[in-house]
Amino acid sequence: MSELPAIEKGSRSRGGADGNGATRERNEREILAAAERVFAQYGYRGASVQAIAEAAGLPKSNVLYYMGNKRGLYVRLLERMMARWNALLDDISVEDDPAEVLEAFIRSKMQLSRRHPEGSRLFAAEILGGAPFLQGYLRGELREWVHARAKIFEQWAERGLMDPVDPMWLIFLIWSATQHYADFEAQVLGITGKAEISDADVERITRFLTQVILKGCGVRPPAATPG
Repeated sequence: MSELPAIEKGSRSRGGADGNGATRERNEREILAAAERVFAQYGYRGASVQAIAEAAGLPKSNVLYYMGNKRGLYVRLLERMMARWNALLDDISVEDDPAEVLEAFIRSKMQLSRRHPEGSRLFAAEILGGAPFLQGYLRGELREWVHARAKIFEQWAERGLMDPVDPMWLIFLIWSATQHYADFEAQVLGITGKAEISDADVERITRFLTQVILKGCGVRPPAATPG
């Protein structure tokens, strides 16, 4: 993603001024983790820099020094989450096996939502709120990214490696299905009667989604391929 490296570069340049890169990295990590929790719980308007500082165990002045302001911190969190997701399909090519790519995409997305549920819910809340901070990204960089991936899916279909399903709807389906268990965890737990979603549950869900999505695309799962 084009914007994320610029933000990280700015962080490193400021880090040189305090002469302690390790301390800066640790503090930024704590601030981002705390901000993810606070924003996910209270939303952008309800969250405050003071609350984030308290959750991180740092003075408010440190948060402002490292992150600039609340808006900058919020956008950085959203960009970081999207960078994690997009990296999963960044390097695919028409020469790859669609079964392996789709299975890896589903599995990785499930694991990311498992490890970063607050980030997933934060992104969902931003979209449900009309994406006021992400309109430029959604209509620009992300649109181009999706169209580039869609072209590869279409080429796979032309080569007979998968059915000619609409690639854009397929990407939306994988995004929504894999994030559901983080974004709507309360619903899942309430209906299933579980106290939590276990690692074994995540594995079963991953296998289920892989089976259904790949079969719907006319693709055999990697494990079912001989050899």
